[in-house]
Amino acid sequence: MTGRPRQRDIARLAGVSQTAVSLILNGKTAEHGLTKETERKVLDAMRQLGYVPNVTAQALRGGRNGLIGVHTFEPLFPNKGTYYDEFMVGIEDQAIRAGQDLVLFTSVHQREGDQSIYRGGQNRLRIADGAVILGFNQHGEELARLAAEGFPFVFIGRRESAADLMPYITPDYTPAVGSMVDQAYQLGHRHAAYLGLPDRSEPRVERRDAFRTFCARTGIAITEETVAEPQALTSDWLSAVCSSGATVLFVESSYHLEELARLSAETRTRIPSRLSVVGLDSIDAAGNATHHWTHISVQRRAIGARAVEMLLEVIDGLRGVHDHEHYPCRLEHGATLVPPPRARVARPRSAGRRRSDTD
Repeated sequence: MTGRPRQRDIARLAGVSQTAVSLILNGKTAEHGLTKETERKVLDAMRQLGYVPNVTAQALRGGRNGLIGVHTFEPLFPNKGTYYDEFMVGIEDQAIRAGQDLVLFTSVHQREGDQSIYRGGQNRLRIADGAVILGFNQHGEELARLAAEGFPFVFIGRRESAADLMPYITPDYTPAVGSMVDQAYQLGHRHAAYLGLPDRSEPRVERRDAFRTFCARTGIAITEETVAEPQALTSDWLSAVCSSGATVLFVESSYHLEELARLSAETRTRIPSRLSVVGLDSIDAAGNATHHWTHISVQRRAIGARAVEMLLEVIDGLRGVHDHEHYPCRLEHGATLVPPPRARVARPRSAGRRRSDTD
């Protein structure tokens, strides 16, 4: 025969009806009482003819095709060593274990307006059975639209604004931050400062709230709270942190740490003997770090794998849209949290003063 083989060709070679071929290709052999012998004949005919199913058409008809979509709102290539690499490795590993193929969707290279799942008003994810969605810059209205369409998806990250729309899996920052604050207290720290980024994303808000809550619970006074981009930090700022009486600095983002190391060398503020430092996020490219930072590590590979498991449970009807999982963070004890120096540089100012990048 010439041309691409079709289902009717398989039916003719196998000696069965075209309906039987369609049911077998859609995984409905047992559901419709077809025998294993019939299934064997169809599969043998497929192999003999070199038939490859049209998975896109199968998905649009509502069938299962063994494809999992991965949609990211962030550029992944060619940026080796990005924050999302470990998530992607976990997603791929679990997809292989589950016998699923991956289809990667990206929106960041579109030229017509904002990043979007929908191109020309159409849901491009529909060729897959469902999708894992991740990325810092997400659009809540698009997630709501996906949910309204009944398209199965799992989001990686905390999104309370869409909590009633979809399952999500997120790092469980609160107990990890609490453990770090408790460790600082047990070592003797009684005055702490905080450094964060000037946005109000939910993961950052969670860490800031946890820091304040556990400081109040342990009796640690907060002498400084600064929100600033790394490039806005100055030696005067670091001197002011130390002058406030803080003996430990909690740093919300790993982006700040190496700039902090540079400023500490410039001002001869020794870390950790003068100022202990605790990072509250994962650290990439640790081999190039100037310090063995004490920090919280998000188990990104495990979260990526679990997201795939959750998605398959959603597709199989075993999980509802209100199901959310908080995945434990790991504590990396490092070498930058030590007992405080006995002598203070200055008497601490009243707790609760906040500095910003405009101070």
